[in-house]
Amino acid sequence: TLVMHGGAGTILKKNISDEQEKLYKEKLTEALNAGYAILNSGGTSLDAVVAAINILEDSPLFNAGKGAVLTNVGTAELDASIMDGKTLKAGAVAGVKTIKNPISAARMVMDKSPHVMLAGIGADAFAKENGLQIVSNDYFIDSTQYHQWKKIKENNSSGKKGGGTVGAVAVDKQGNLAAATSTGGMMNKRYGRVG
Repeated sequence: TLVMHGGAGTILKKNISDEQEKLYKEKLTEALNAGYAILNSGGTSLDAVVAAINILEDSPLFNAGKGAVLTNVGTAELDASIMDGKTLKAGAVAGVKTIKNPISAARMVMDKSPHVMLAGIGADAFAKENGLQIVSNDYFIDSTQYHQWKKIKENNSSGKKGGGTVGAVAVDKQGNLAAATSTGGMMNKRYGRVG
């Protein structure tokens, strides 16, 4: 079984066009199919949730990875976490700025470090040292999010909304549960806020 969500928050029908709704459903279906293919072939629940979330992180539609909301200073700072129900181990990254797929970094923290969470430049360095894809912070900044951020700055508002955080929970054929989430946090966030 694989269950996913493509947003923490409510997207009202009046605020989304039919074309946008179609794009969201297609990307969620792609992610669901990728994760389910792993489960169907006997793969682990951990591999399934990471594969599904990687697809959503690579899409500008979601507030995770490429479509992340912007901080008060106009950069993207990403957070991700994962947990393995079989071992009860967990891994997380917070405030990362250069890791293309933060959920992969969270998994790496869980699997290859003695820590549960790494943050900021230390997490970015750990990911780079362990061969994860590193990108410039500009990679994450989508024009839609940039224009929303600019409007918030011009109106001097808090911009607390940041829907689009993604998550997945899977149970594999061996009965093992895994859960994962990835987010860009809140639009216009400050002071190292972690989502």
